[in-house]
Amino acid sequence: MPIILAIETSSELASCALHHGATTFSRESDGVRTHSQSVLPMVQELLREAGLALADVDAVAFGAGPGSFTGVRTACGVARGLAFGADLPVLPLITPEAMAEACRARTGAGEVLAVLDARMNEVYWAQYRYPDDESGWQVAAGPTLSSPEAVAPLPADGPLAACGNGFAVYPQAFEGKAFAAQADATIVPHARELALLGVRALARGEGLPAAQAQPLYLRNKVAYTSAERRVINAAKAAEAAAGKAAA
Repeated sequence: MPIILAIETSSELASCALHHGATTFSRESDGVRTHSQSVLPMVQELLREAGLALADVDAVAFGAGPGSFTGVRTACGVARGLAFGADLPVLPLITPEAMAEACRARTGAGEVLAVLDARMNEVYWAQYRYPDDESGWQVAAGPTLSSPEAVAPLPADGPLAACGNGFAVYPQAFEGKAFAAQADATIVPHARELALLGVRALARGEGLPAAQAQPLYLRNKVAYTSAERRVINAAKAAEAAAGKAAA
């Protein structure tokens, strides 16, 4: 089984994970402002715990989005830097799918609606189905940006489980909606699930050269604000630091 290093910083929780054999090692850190400083130390801790060097890893996965502009930039930059320095493929993975993976692990659900807070009174949401042959998640409704009130899951083949912090942030918008009644609002994207998804993605040949990996944005952009340009520059700095650490 391949060794996958995963990085996830698309929400206020930063996490890193290393999937090695039957074991998944993980670390996490709260506070979006510290993501760029916390990721590399967590990666180094995981490698030490597993007794591995970065060169032993088969691919670097990261949460490509949708999610926080700052977060997905940070994860992409660090993943690219590590992968480039160690000559590894990169796996950009979709964050709501990682949430669906976590929800299935908790509930056994084969149909999952994932709703992530996008701020500005909006959410990112997507719906997934897990087939009986366990071949991996199928997309019922791809990642979408909308108001919380506009979330509209498709008819499910079986019971539909819902998860994500969007249900906690906008409770009034989901009040009275059947699909939200038992939603697990504690689930956010985590590198632990990304690492597991990365195993399947690598087997499907989805690894990319480091330079080709990009975040996924759903908000239309005409021009970057000064704050966003600072985020981009910080992500580039984190990428450079990761590249030096991997060299």
